[in-house]
Amino acid sequence: MDISEVSRCTGLPSSTVRFYAKKGLISAISAAGERRRFQPEVLDQLALIALGQAGGLSLDEIAAMLTPGGTPRVDRLLLRKKADEIDATVRHLQAMSQGLRHAAECSAPSHMQCPKFQRLIKAAATGRLKPQIADMPRKKNANSR
Repeated sequence: MDISEVSRCTGLPSSTVRFYAKKGLISAISAAGERRRFQPEVLDQLALIALGQAGGLSLDEIAAMLTPGGTPRVDRLLLRKKADEIDATVRHLQAMSQGLRHAAECSAPSHMQCPKFQRLIKAAATGRLKPQIADMPRKKNANSR
């Protein structure tokens, strides 16, 4: 498969496919200087990369779990850690959602007279409502697709 076919099948820009090859996540079978060609298995490898990114793994973490042949070598401890981080983010977002719903539905004459709202703004002022860095979803740049 040439790079344009890989790009068409995966929806990834050719630049991302080239970036993944440069990073060693996938391997081209073409000689240097030729148009990049890949084995059909590259589609599965790119799907594994996408799955890892969807789970919050960095490209370096994903690379560490791929053998030179592209088969996964799963780091179960890392996956548990990522799952714990996602759980913490979910808990944080649920707490924020509940606070926003309360503020929207509060029957106090003024939000400033509501004890629950007062606790929320004090928590926000002291930073207790901010998620920890590990709890925050990663932003994706153009090269981490």
